[in-house]
Amino acid sequence: MTRLILILLAFAVPASAQTPMTGAEFDAYSKGKTFYYGSAGQAYGVEQYFDDRRVRWSFLDGQCADGYWYEQNQMICFEYEGEYDIGPQCWTFFDGPGGLIAQFNGDPAQTTLYQVQDASEPMVCLGPEVGV
Repeated sequence: MTRLILILLAFAVPASAQTPMTGAEFDAYSKGKTFYYGSAGQAYGVEQYFDDRRVRWSFLDGQCADGYWYEQNQMICFEYEGEYDIGPQCWTFFDGPGGLIAQFNGDPAQTTLYQVQDASEPMVCLGPEVGV
């Protein structure tokens, strides 16, 4: 918890004062990595970034959704398969002093995520629920 508070304090520069990352910059920063994200001082989710702009997302509940990302209007938009298939989820990403900062729809009044830590191991995704 102390680590999370220190990381959040490192983001004292508002994201709106920074230049949004391009798709190429985001790809170079994220490809081959897994990041945990926090929002408003709470754990939010984890995302793993693969080649060809493929991703895997989880709200830390063991359920994962595969998808992909693309660049549109200075935002990075994600689309997922399965139950997370609700259309594009677009974020403006900034390279902050402690890691990524992401604003939903590029709007500071919406959800803002902070990269809390890099994962050294792949995400854990439970298999589909099986009835008896």
